[in-house]
Amino acid sequence: MPELRPILFVVGILMSILAAAMLLPAIVDIAYGHDDWGAFVASAAITLFVGVAFVLTSRGRGFSLEVRQAFLLTALSWLMIAAFAALPFAFCELDLSYTDAFFESMSGVTTTGSTVIVGLDAAPPGILIWRAILQWLGGIGIIVMALSVLPLLRVGGMQLFRMESSDTSEKVLPRAAEIASSIGLIYFALTVICASAYAACGMPWFDAVAHGMTTIATGGFSTSDLSFGRFSSAAIDAVATAFMIIGGMPFVLYLRAIRGKPRALFEDSQVRWFLSIVAIAIAAMTVYLYQTRGDDLAFIDAFRLCAFNVVSVITGTGFATSDYGIWGAFATTGMFYLMFVGGCAGSTTCGIKIFRFQVLYATCRSVVAKLVHPSGVFIPYYNRKPIPESVSESVMSFFFLFALCFAGLALALSLLGLDYLTSVSGAATAIANVGPGLGPIIGPAGTFEPLPDQAKWLLSFGMLLGRLELFTVMILVFPTFWKG
Repeated sequence: MPELRPILFVVGILMSILAAAMLLPAIVDIAYGHDDWGAFVASAAITLFVGVAFVLTSRGRGFSLEVRQAFLLTALSWLMIAAFAALPFAFCELDLSYTDAFFESMSGVTTTGSTVIVGLDAAPPGILIWRAILQWLGGIGIIVMALSVLPLLRVGGMQLFRMESSDTSEKVLPRAAEIASSIGLIYFALTVICASAYAACGMPWFDAVAHGMTTIATGGFSTSDLSFGRFSSAAIDAVATAFMIIGGMPFVLYLRAIRGKPRALFEDSQVRWFLSIVAIAIAAMTVYLYQTRGDDLAFIDAFRLCAFNVVSVITGTGFATSDYGIWGAFATTGMFYLMFVGGCAGSTTCGIKIFRFQVLYATCRSVVAKLVHPSGVFIPYYNRKPIPESVSESVMSFFFLFALCFAGLALALSLLGLDYLTSVSGAATAIANVGPGLGPIIGPAGTFEPLPDQAKWLLSFGMLLGRLELFTVMILVFPTFWKG
């Protein structure tokens, strides 16, 4: 069994940081004269107590982590943060059950954006900011994990992005910490710029700050039940669309651009594929929507609706300006498949991610060429570099496990009595961390509140699976992991 002391030490530090973050919404509630500040103070006290206890009982050990410990640390960190971040939801005046509170919390830290809260427009200001903070922290958390942890664990082909400085964790981790701190500053700066742009376009400052955090994190939590439909502003929609795309691209390339290599962003094949897929999807959806609703919808309005909602779905953000589930069969089907795509590796987005489609395409292309010319030698390439066989195997394994988990989750939801569309789209939106599903219950115009508690726990597990790239969680269920 892996040594737990180093794991508990790190988890304790993270929980202490989470406790400090809980004081921010408490200050917001005090500033707005709302009594819910006590819920955050109580939650912070409990979280800090447990976090400090973990630190004190596990100190005195080195920070060196083996692979099994890294797997366990990653899964346990996200699970514990979600469990304790749920306390303010359970203690506040919304009076959510712990099941609903945990669902909302897990949706936040995994930047999924699904919600069980009805009446957001009248919700306490501290809760609205807390939801945004959770997604903002989850967004930077996944970037750091994609840079420093997943490449070392060789999860789903992420070893393609392993740092070239060294193969040893002693040298890679400090390098990752240096890069992560620089990217953190970029992440913060983009959040400020996004919030300021919203405010400049007429959004109230409170909403601008909350949406600025959830947009750059591609999270999708809003301050209104109507999401961005509340504002009915073309300028605000344009800002949101631009920053969702920014959040969907690799943040390490922004760092390279700042350091004097601006062309790196557009020379990256993953970015080109991502932007091309977004453009094609928007064009196809716009033409379809205009053809079917052209009598009461101008072309520019059709483009605006499609651009915003397509980008929101493909990046896994989950904002909405319209219920695209009623646009027609093509739109519903198209949005369903776009849920799985995701953005670039090293971004805040979820889903399968573009680079895996690239690796799969390159591998299939070389296999087909080999069938046509059996004596030839064909090597798949990614970003003009040969793809190692281990990466191809990891990516294909990821696709298989992704499909298996999606099917299993959808079947489990249907066993609980949910209809086909709710079961299938609910499984898709959870494992791809998108947010709203399809249909009248969990679609863009609905919430997950009516679902039974068992379904909410299943979907929470699906969110964790999708956010941590499947293997990081699934490996823990194998007995061989715990032996030795």
